[in-house]
Amino acid sequence: MKIGLLSDTHSYLDTKVFDYFSQCDEVWHAGDIGEAAVADALEKFKPLRAVFGNIDGKDLQLRFPEDLRFQCEDLSVWITHIGGVPPNYNPRVKKLLKTQAPDIFICGHSHILRIKKDPAFNNMLYLNPGAAGNHGFHTVKTLVRFEIVGRDVKNMEVIEIGKRGAL
Repeated sequence: MKIGLLSDTHSYLDTKVFDYFSQCDEVWHAGDIGEAAVADALEKFKPLRAVFGNIDGKDLQLRFPEDLRFQCEDLSVWITHIGGVPPNYNPRVKKLLKTQAPDIFICGHSHILRIKKDPAFNNMLYLNPGAAGNHGFHTVKTLVRFEIVGRDVKNMEVIEIGKRGAL
């Protein structure tokens, strides 16, 4: 399964996403989508798994969950928007991790790209793809692309799609 991961589009969808994710089987969005048009475009392009973020309006909150847990290949995945960072997770998230840690934990919100294993939770893979939109303090828009084969995560790529532009 080839995955394209992004977050924090904040109502702006760079057209380079379609090129970089063209070979992906699914697109995963870790919240702060911004406008329904962004989700609509992604859904027309590839199967979309997404969560709402703190800037998303009621329409997106009704359309997408706060927490999305699922199996991909032989790995458990949890996507939420506000997760924190190892070992300083959001209190709500930390409590849930202690009872049911996934194999892969994905969040957004910080606009800071970070990929690491967390030994405190059975070497769980922590992924924050940074921010793909133009709103925020980040200077470069980023995406992450990877493959899941059985229980293996392979070919992890960080993709810089350009400098954050003005709206």
